[in-house]
Amino acid sequence: MDARRRHAELVRIVEEANYRYYVLDQPTLSDAEYDDLFRELRKLEAEHPEFVTPESPTQRVGAEPVPELPSYTRRVRMLSIENCVAIEEFRDWVQALEDFLKRDPGALFVEPKLDGTGLELIYREGHLVTAATRGDGTTGEDVTAQAKTIRSIPLKLRGEPPALLSVRGEAYISKKDFEAINATLKGERIYANPRNLAAGSLRMLDPRITAQRRLDFFAHSFGEIEGAAIASQHEFTERMGGWGLKSCPGAQRCATPEEVERVYADLLARRHDLPFEIDGMVVKVDDFGVQKELGWRARSPRWAVAWKFPPTQQTTRLREIQVQVGRTGTITPVAILDPVPIAGVTVSRATLHNEDEIARLGVKEGDKVLVERAGDVIPKVVKVVEAGHGGPFRMPEKCPICGTALVREEEAVSSRCPNVRCPAQVEQGIRHFASRRAMDIEGLGEKLVSQLVAKGMVKDAADLYSLRAEDLAELERMAEKSAGNLIGEIEGSRRPSLHRFLNALGIRNVGERLAEILAERFHTLDALMEASEEDLLSVEEIGPEVARSIREYFGRPDTKDMIARLRVAGVEPQPFVRRTDGPLAGEVVVFTGTLTTLTRDAAKARAAAAGAVVASSITKKTTLVVAGEKAGSKLKKAAELGIRILTEEEFVSL
Repeated sequence: MDARRRHAELVRIVEEANYRYYVLDQPTLSDAEYDDLFRELRKLEAEHPEFVTPESPTQRVGAEPVPELPSYTRRVRMLSIENCVAIEEFRDWVQALEDFLKRDPGALFVEPKLDGTGLELIYREGHLVTAATRGDGTTGEDVTAQAKTIRSIPLKLRGEPPALLSVRGEAYISKKDFEAINATLKGERIYANPRNLAAGSLRMLDPRITAQRRLDFFAHSFGEIEGAAIASQHEFTERMGGWGLKSCPGAQRCATPEEVERVYADLLARRHDLPFEIDGMVVKVDDFGVQKELGWRARSPRWAVAWKFPPTQQTTRLREIQVQVGRTGTITPVAILDPVPIAGVTVSRATLHNEDEIARLGVKEGDKVLVERAGDVIPKVVKVVEAGHGGPFRMPEKCPICGTALVREEEAVSSRCPNVRCPAQVEQGIRHFASRRAMDIEGLGEKLVSQLVAKGMVKDAADLYSLRAEDLAELERMAEKSAGNLIGEIEGSRRPSLHRFLNALGIRNVGERLAEILAERFHTLDALMEASEEDLLSVEEIGPEVARSIREYFGRPDTKDMIARLRVAGVEPQPFVRRTDGPLAGEVVVFTGTLTTLTRDAAKARAAAAGAVVASSITKKTTLVVAGEKAGSKLKKAAELGIRILTEEEFVSL
């Protein structure tokens, strides 16, 4: 057999072995046999470089690292799917379909909702030409080289594929591989859950690292298809298998909504036994013709819903109640737990919020408690399941860090350490000062700030501007280059906008939004520092408590001293200037409901950049409301008042 024919045969055998192992889970070759064939293929291509094609199995890990991921703009947007949680909400969705169609929508198709990261694959004439992340739905990142390392993604489709196919699905990492990979990262950053690891791995600039992460891929839908007539979701799923694409196990057609409910109950009971993480299931109208009749809302198809599982809960033992000191001195009780896995994350701490919450729960050290990750994210103690033998919790009288007597002001829910020089407050204050939405000083991480404060090198934000690279280089895990980079970041932060500077100061009761309001109202730092409580109360969104805390902050000698030293160091906040020629100039905008293509913060930033004033509540001054999914009372009030209402998509188009 000549070399070219042997090469073609090896490519066919190895790709068939990949398909049977990674897609069908029916291996036909032993590992040793596969390795021998793969080595022979590599050797043959080394001797005959002209034989190498983009579809050769050797090209899955052949790309060099890239400096950055290029963007990819798709022609058909990847939309979000509306969520429901309770069975009543699912039944309401079915009823809404019937009301819209004036008839039964017919069979439904269900798929386990994989907790991975969205990925789109574009095939032309059966060849993989592009892979892109979801991004904002329209523009994602081109991760073609990274996706080619995923063995369950065919480089060339099997059978008779369509001329064009953009197939969409989820890249994910199994629970087993997630644990194995995290075990190798001890001492480095470990990932919170398989979804984060999958997303991070897919966006690695070096595809060789992606290849080591053992990603997998399930396809669930398409954006575009040319050259294939398909009538339903279940038919498309069957055709994908013939093309060599893997669909999620458990995907099935259900004749009635009642059958969907039985599948949901079964899946919920088995979710922890599955080899991959799921957080619910997706239900679609099966018939594509009926889907077309139902159509789309601005951000989601009317014919699909993601039926999410309820928040995950586990019981565990509460070992101890500790208190931590926040940036503004607030004392927060924290439950130290026997570690317990919840939704793919090991939870060992949960918030108890404040003394009143502890009293309401009746929780004590030694109790067996029910812990929940609200929205599968934030751990909290829900209730006591079994009483232990500990006594009632008592809030300490003194700060656990600096020993200052704690205070609890009238009507306040939490105790507070009043010592502004408390090391815990200083540390967290410095980290907040340097954060992205404040002074944006990259490189000031938690451990570095702790060292700077512990060694007395930094007592407040002004001290950052007197640091020298040679001083930093002596700190633990701080190389000369890192020290130089950090000094450069500090130098570059000397002319912040006034609202970012005010946010950075960490004034009690003043967050990002209020900092912008103050900057717009008073224009300069001096004007705000000289403002009386009456001046502050004249601002519509400021009440007596906020006005008092602002006045107290700027009246303190330590604040005046720090700001004076910041100015000596060349830090000069720039006066707030609102754009007057933007598409939203003069508008007072309120956002309501759940935004899907933008975060709420990003949407507010876009509105402000376009010249708008962003408000939190609807008043007589409101001129525009942007309504996301599940908008409630604000949307109703806006309609009653005749205020202009935009969808999220319409807002973005501005």
